[in-house]
Amino acid sequence: MRGSPDRQLSMLSSLSTEDLIPEDHPIRRIRAVVDTVPAGLDDDFEAMYATSGRRSVPPEQLLKATVLMAMYSMRSERAFCERLNYDMLFKWFLDLPIDGRAFDATTFTKNRQRLLDHEIADRFFAAVVAQAKLRRYMSPDHFSVDGTLLQAWASNKSFKPDTADGDDSGDSGDSNGFKGRNAEVDFKGQKRSNKTHTSTTDPDAMLFRKSNNAAAELSYMGHLLIENRSALIVDADLTQATGFAERDCATDMLRRLPKRARRRTVAGDKNYDTKDFVADVRGLGFTPHVAQNNTNRRSAIDGRTTRHAGHVVSQRIRKRVEEPFGWIKTVGAGRKLRYIGPQRNRAWFKMEAAVYNLIRICSLDATAAG
Repeated sequence: MRGSPDRQLSMLSSLSTEDLIPEDHPIRRIRAVVDTVPAGLDDDFEAMYATSGRRSVPPEQLLKATVLMAMYSMRSERAFCERLNYDMLFKWFLDLPIDGRAFDATTFTKNRQRLLDHEIADRFFAAVVAQAKLRRYMSPDHFSVDGTLLQAWASNKSFKPDTADGDDSGDSGDSNGFKGRNAEVDFKGQKRSNKTHTSTTDPDAMLFRKSNNAAAELSYMGHLLIENRSALIVDADLTQATGFAERDCATDMLRRLPKRARRRTVAGDKNYDTKDFVADVRGLGFTPHVAQNNTNRRSAIDGRTTRHAGHVVSQRIRKRVEEPFGWIKTVGAGRKLRYIGPQRNRAWFKMEAAVYNLIRICSLDATAAG
């Protein structure tokens, strides 16, 4: 295009981002739901507006930007702000004019802290779940639960002994005694335990491995509770990675569900086949449709549960909980966490679960309309 930049801008000024997005683009359905969800968060958004200092990013745009980052696998705030400069779809989603400037990356990152301070992730997730319930997509009686390891933003080299003087000379450095950012570290023959070692990068991350055939990594653990009708996420949480975290968190999520007089079911893998977990969920009014773990011990459930056809159905459907886990780790770029500490990572995980539900709701809407 020839002419001065001012003339080019004037030629583009007659356009809007609305004109550039195809009418049948799936993002339109997602934005329609996203615009509905924050309606109940007006009071929270009002409290988030800055009352002094330089102009801040509106909280509604902060929330929408977080949704975009999850859907389009944006690994950092800086990368998102760079793309916002030229991606018309991003500007349309955030209600920015076609010639609007992108957010400053530093300002945007600092402003996103307000979402954490006001627990917007939990409120937004609850609002998305409410939208699914209004559409009658969720089963109130049948659920599945599972957990997965999420690699912490910390290297195994940072996992050092807890010493009174902070001396880690025996835990790092090469053969010449050199200590640097990428110094050679040999863990062979060293006993490393969460009781005696702590990560200097992320003290809350714990060394954990899912099985004997997997390497131990500094990790957190993500937990999901889905309903079995549409495989929508009912609850999500992130905790430290311990041997009891999956069962303890599953019990907490079931306890947070609304009380019902009718007996309900919850499915799970063999990890949930323990005496304590089975007793706890039965006390909460659930029938534990967990897989039997009778390889080298006696299962906590017997034929009184497994003889029913519902147990077989639950075991078949519970595997769908892997779908949101897979989405979060691939599309959501969450195989390795991007933040330090459980609070920020939990908020990120909650938002990822909410966005997965948004996409799933829009898919169900399109199926119902067709």
